[in-house]
Amino acid sequence: MRLFVGKAMIRPYTHHDKEAVIHLLQLNTPEYFHPSEEHDFIEYLDKFLEHYFVVEEKGQIVGCGGYNFAENNTIARIAWDMIHPAFQERGVGKKLTLYRIDAIKKSSAAQSIVVRTSQLAYPFYEKVGFELEKVAKDFWAEGFDLYQMKMSIK
Repeated sequence: MRLFVGKAMIRPYTHHDKEAVIHLLQLNTPEYFHPSEEHDFIEYLDKFLEHYFVVEEKGQIVGCGGYNFAENNTIARIAWDMIHPAFQERGVGKKLTLYRIDAIKKSSAAQSIVVRTSQLAYPFYEKVGFELEKVAKDFWAEGFDLYQMKMSIK
């Protein structure tokens, strides 16, 4: 399923996109991700991804993010969001997040959506309706705290 949002298109990730989404992670390191997380992201793409999407504008991948299910599909987990630095603060991340929230609501029995992010991105998720559940200092790496947030959808 593809969705056009302005000049950008949200579409499902394919293995052909792997190099481009890894590059997005690298562009956001160390500002939003610790260098050690690149290995985790590659492992996610290779072994754990369920629903992952890219945002493409004029043939360039400018964003990506996905979701997975847990707890017998009653919880959806937003996963590995990143936007090209040149496209941040332009609504791309918000559109991608709302797209996934809508997809989760339409296609599953999930009762809530959880996002595990850092102190650097949690204000973004707060703006789209997530509420802070817990904080764990230096969870992802030194200086990268866990901010677990939740949105009830049923």
